[in-house]
Amino acid sequence: MADVKGVLLPAYVVADESGSMAVCERELTDGLVSLHESLRGAPMLADKVRLAIVGFADDVEERLALTDVRNEVRLPQFVIRGLTSYGAAFQDLLRRIPDDVARLKREGYLVHRPVVFFLSDGAPTDGEAWRTPHRQLTDKGVTKAAPNIIAVGVGHAEARTMVEVATRPEFAFVSVPGADVGRSITVFFEMLTESLIQSGNTLVNNRPELIIQKPDPNLMRVAIDMV
Repeated sequence: MADVKGVLLPAYVVADESGSMAVCERELTDGLVSLHESLRGAPMLADKVRLAIVGFADDVEERLALTDVRNEVRLPQFVIRGLTSYGAAFQDLLRRIPDDVARLKREGYLVHRPVVFFLSDGAPTDGEAWRTPHRQLTDKGVTKAAPNIIAVGVGHAEARTMVEVATRPEFAFVSVPGADVGRSITVFFEMLTESLIQSGNTLVNNRPELIIQKPDPNLMRVAIDMV
């Protein structure tokens, strides 16, 4: 058996780039800068994480292919455009994640189940069409590398939708009523960064665990839908 080069956690930042996100474009940019600086500042932890950045609107744009961010001088920016096709995002991940995992394995790594941090400020504009690729993506019988999905809704995003997107109820969050959207975006990136650092630390210590840092309860809460 070939020598194992290491153990990795693939992580995907999947963010809504639709027109309504224009009011928080600066926070999106600042969030990526902060994430990059934090991971580069903890090289032992960053060694365990591979990061990809994907923007979705009417379609999907790859902002950063899955990579070791320690090798990146800066992370790319999101580009505000179009509507909010959840289906485009999940259809892309349905191809992207298995391809990435297969590549990492060919390179000699062991790969933990990927994690997706999904961010949106509104309802999907493609109606119910997103449900089929989402179901295929999260079904381990269909997609062996089916990811854990943390869904965060800000602005006008509905709790019910975030609960349906997230792979576990405790992985769904929405901003509290009246919360500033820009500040909520900042909280999203703080949660994302701390979650990756804590999860990476468990890999360093050979006790692998996906740890999701709970956001500031004054600005964001666990999403609870109606029955």
